[in-house]
Amino acid sequence: MPEPTSKSRLIAELSAEFAGTMILILIGCGVVAQVVAGGALTDGALGDHDSIAWAWGLGVVLGVYVAARISGAHINPAVTLALAAFKGFPWRKVLPYALAQTAGAFVAALLVRWNYSEVLAKADPGHTDKTEIVFSTLPGNGGLPISQFGAFRDQIIGTALLMLLIFAVTDLLNTPPGANLAPFIIGLIVVAIGMAWGTNAGYAINPARDLGPRLAAFLTGYGGAWRDQYGDLYFWVPIVGPLIGGLIGAFLYRVLISRFLPVAEPEPGRVPTPDK
Repeated sequence: MPEPTSKSRLIAELSAEFAGTMILILIGCGVVAQVVAGGALTDGALGDHDSIAWAWGLGVVLGVYVAARISGAHINPAVTLALAAFKGFPWRKVLPYALAQTAGAFVAALLVRWNYSEVLAKADPGHTDKTEIVFSTLPGNGGLPISQFGAFRDQIIGTALLMLLIFAVTDLLNTPPGANLAPFIIGLIVVAIGMAWGTNAGYAINPARDLGPRLAAFLTGYGGAWRDQYGDLYFWVPIVGPLIGGLIGAFLYRVLISRFLPVAEPEPGRVPTPDK
């Protein structure tokens, strides 16, 4: 088999990023549609906050398993940017990766919108922010008194935490999970962030995860999708906040942890080693 060209290799990587992000959003937005819209019609019988947090985490796990071998499964522009800034990922691929991720999220959100169209129409005939949160995030999830600055701050902190932990889990000089379990552990990280950091801004922590579905919502009847519940332009918050937070988290990992890690074999007793 001939060696792939750089162009064909990039196409394969973008295809993988598209598919991995699509899987993430199909499960993530799907569970929010089930809980928010379906739950409104069944007195909350179809799930709760915890089921949302777990499903988003599992969406990450499955999306990463789909794309990891080909593209590294960033499925998040904040991850791609941080890898370019701190891990040598080619800068020329940052924008194409981000576009592929956003496109995957957009297509997935359209499928969720179509599949849940009857339930969404019944639960929220006016297509307001009551069900817009199925697709994109809002300050305080549309109901709590969180300012735009509070949501922006939250996105920076939450994504910094995400990136610091991703760098820790994937650093071969640290103690990475074995047996191909890294995607599962990264999914647990997202579950933990969802359970601890979901109040102020719905833990988007991923520009593609928010922008793609927000565009899909706008094109399918949610005229206020670009604004928050106060009427202010909001779409930029879950884009800019995660990009800044991802860089901060990667920087903190480098300063606090990676520069102190041994390059040689770990000390005996620190990590299990095979008997000789």
